[in-house]
Amino acid sequence: MAALTFDTGALIALSRGDKRMRAVLVAAQERRAVITVPAVVIAEWWRTGGSRSRLILERVDVEPVGERLAKIAGEALAAIPGATAIDAIVMASAAQRGDAVFTSDVEDLDRLRRYFPGVRLIRA
Repeated sequence: MAALTFDTGALIALSRGDKRMRAVLVAAQERRAVITVPAVVIAEWWRTGGSRSRLILERVDVEPVGERLAKIAGEALAAIPGATAIDAIVMASAAQRGDAVFTSDVEDLDRLRRYFPGVRLIRA
């Protein structure tokens, strides 16, 4: 299993006990695959009650959003009208490692694939 990036929808699914996402998490851990979550995703997830599922954070690498990542996401936002900053950061984060992204927002992230063509999207 390649490395993975989770977006807000993937974390929400885990919080709600989604069996498929739990299986993805377990399989990734068994294979020692790294699961990355950009820090801005934590902010978006936390407002939905993510604080009740803190254990999820122990199983993922939370990636800070530094200047380099922010600039790449900003370039994508300039190129893809209507894209959101968090979606662009998720895609830029995954693109730098060649990760697949687990998302419940495939349609919105798919637009950003024009800027990040190497990122594979998987519905959470």
